[in-house]
Amino acid sequence: MPVVVGVDSSTQSVKAEVRDAQSGRLLGSARRPHTTTTPPRSEQDPHQWDEAMTAAVGEAVALCGRPGDVVGISVAGQQHAMVVMDSAGAVIRPAKLWNDTQSAPESAELVERYGALRWAEACGSVPVPALTITKLAWLARHEPESFARITSVLLPHDWLTWRLAGRFVTDRGDASGTGYWSPSQDRWRTDLLDLVDDRIDWSSTLPTVLAPFEAAGVVRADRLAAMGLDARVGGGVVVAPGTGDNMAAALGLGLVAGDVAISLGTSGTVYSVSDSPTADGSGAVAGFADATGHFLPLVCTLNAMKVADAVTRLLGAGHLNRETTRELERVSQAVGK
Repeated sequence: MPVVVGVDSSTQSVKAEVRDAQSGRLLGSARRPHTTTTPPRSEQDPHQWDEAMTAAVGEAVALCGRPGDVVGISVAGQQHAMVVMDSAGAVIRPAKLWNDTQSAPESAELVERYGALRWAEACGSVPVPALTITKLAWLARHEPESFARITSVLLPHDWLTWRLAGRFVTDRGDASGTGYWSPSQDRWRTDLLDLVDDRIDWSSTLPTVLAPFEAAGVVRADRLAAMGLDARVGGGVVVAPGTGDNMAAALGLGLVAGDVAISLGTSGTVYSVSDSPTADGSGAVAGFADATGHFLPLVCTLNAMKVADAVTRLLGAGHLNRETTRELERVSQAVGK
């Protein structure tokens, strides 16, 4: 019976699950931590993500006991982080994560130059330090030597997919969090990147945006061995397009248009699936795309459970109890109405 592997590479760790492709039954899972980061400078080495993914998938597959039945793998990753590579395929510098706020001055300048409403109409979101485009602007100003070496700009899920399948690809959901892809027009907006530096052929640096059901390729033979997968699988282990973490959560929850979800992790988010794109000039709502061809308007706060964990430790308390959970359900239902 076919088996599939799901990978979640978040700010804090990589989680891998192996499930029966037909029933969805969990067959094995594993986790590997990432180095903890503390804003305003929040950076990680992408190779650490790859090592953690390899180890977590290997352990989960071993627990499953069915390496020869794995037919597919997909990666969800933390949104927005900037991974820049040179012509040799080497990572130029550590990835700036979504919660790195050093690009706050650059984000303010980009908004002032183009106008908040024009940004929202162009790419669904008004630039904030989380978005990839602001991190590129920071790099151009503060590390011009590194900026000059750029030949590829990827997001974490893009980079891990490249490590698996050897292709520079992304999906519309994760692309929509860069600040230079348009959910409403379904295309890269390289003219927005020209605001960072108009001397670069940005179209040559960006990955191909896959459709929701378009494969990224198959897992390379050397990666199969590293993760303990059996290369005898007919046609190889297919690599799905993957997506950003919020889009993956919406997909996993089975959200449909009008449903609202609240997610509490390193950040706190509230989002809903929509049939049409959004453009909020106030910047409160990010107009992302989802992983299925629809849209994902989202509100985010930078800090959530890291703060909650610290407070619970100070108070000697636990996390959500039944009463609090019911209250969150009531709030979610009220927002949905």
